[in-house]
Amino acid sequence: MAAGTLYTYPENWRAFKAQIAAQYSGARLKVASSAPAFTFGQTNRTPAFLNNFPLGKVPAFQGDDGFCLFESNAIAHYLSNEALRGSSPQAQSQVLQWVSFADAEIIPPASAWVFPTLGIMQFNKQATEQAKEEVKKVLSVLNHHLNTRTFLVGERVSLADISVACSMIWLYKQVLEPSFRQPFPNVTRWFQTCVNQPQFKTVLGEVKLCDKMAQFDPKKFTDMQPKKDGLPKKDTPPKKEKAGKEASKPQEKKEKKKKEEKKAAPAEEEMDECEAALASEPKTKDPFAHLPKSAFVMDEFKRKYSNEDTLTVAVPHFWEHFDKEGYSIWYGEYKYPEELTMTFMSCNLIMGMFQRLDKLRKNGFASVILFGGNNDSSISGIWIFRGQDLAFTLSDDWQIDYESYAWRKLDPDSDETKTMVKEYFAWEGEFKHVGKPFNQGKCFK
Repeated sequence: MAAGTLYTYPENWRAFKAQIAAQYSGARLKVASSAPAFTFGQTNRTPAFLNNFPLGKVPAFQGDDGFCLFESNAIAHYLSNEALRGSSPQAQSQVLQWVSFADAEIIPPASAWVFPTLGIMQFNKQATEQAKEEVKKVLSVLNHHLNTRTFLVGERVSLADISVACSMIWLYKQVLEPSFRQPFPNVTRWFQTCVNQPQFKTVLGEVKLCDKMAQFDPKKFTDMQPKKDGLPKKDTPPKKEKAGKEASKPQEKKEKKKKEEKKAAPAEEEMDECEAALASEPKTKDPFAHLPKSAFVMDEFKRKYSNEDTLTVAVPHFWEHFDKEGYSIWYGEYKYPEELTMTFMSCNLIMGMFQRLDKLRKNGFASVILFGGNNDSSISGIWIFRGQDLAFTLSDDWQIDYESYAWRKLDPDSDETKTMVKEYFAWEGEFKHVGKPFNQGKCFK
């Protein structure tokens, strides 16, 4: 039977999966989530921790026998028993299907919708509305599946239920108010059945469904942002005359305001309640620091792309402001289409790559498309990078996936590039070079 220590920060829903699995299987699991055993942001940056877990991220598991694992799904799988993993090849595949479904279909829209309400992400109306629609789609799929089932796979709780339920905790606690969840009674019934199982309750405690949809609070968001330490303040000059005394009042107000801001700074502990709060990796040198400043403002283009019409506003804006000396355009095509099976798994492949490239977002943009259908698909996309080199080579952290793609640098002045940029950005067109119909697109921005 498995036995070991799970390193995490408090209230980490990803760690909940492993903890609940251990409750069912009987695995002997110690949880290190507070000092002195583990201090998030400190312990996970030590050489000893990084030697076992090179990414420095949590949850991370170390067995009593020295066996180490990172990634929450792998840890939960290891701590499960046969009943949770599936007792037949078919059941095991179905469990894997729902675990992947949670990562690919639930987590992205749930994060986009919930994180702004927690104050850890800026609010974007279009992104939030799109996330709500995607959550509705997910709930519809689950509601139909659960219409004649108590649990997702088989007649008992499995790792599928644990993974999907944990991925939906913040949805139910923050935004799925009664009117929103009313069309999906089977999902709510299933969720409440799961979280009220003794094994779930031991880990989660009482899970209260929200009564009213939480909204974005600009003040809370501002307070949650880390404050930069300013330069040492100079001493106030001696008060030589009355006018000087009156003139000092605005400065006193400024200092008072700065003190109040500093009091709000320790909000990082609240942020730790969500995965988006992870700040575990040590600061590294900016891979683009050697490049000259460009007149092309990537964030401005991304705002146009996210909030306005693609063909009439975003694409013209891109070409009007694109700096071909400071940025480059690349076409990437997945080299192993014969290995692509179910479309949702192919989308998971794309989104997994995006997640691992998180620190490239400031200097990159991509529109990647899945073409075709189950067992007959391909993946390709247009990528924009700062500089003239393929950006993945600039950092070891970015090299995990890129070798699975064939890369070709495009000439920004050619008609071929203009057409490809237009089609890939808009997710519509002939796509003559592909030979398969458009299935769905994903954006890295």
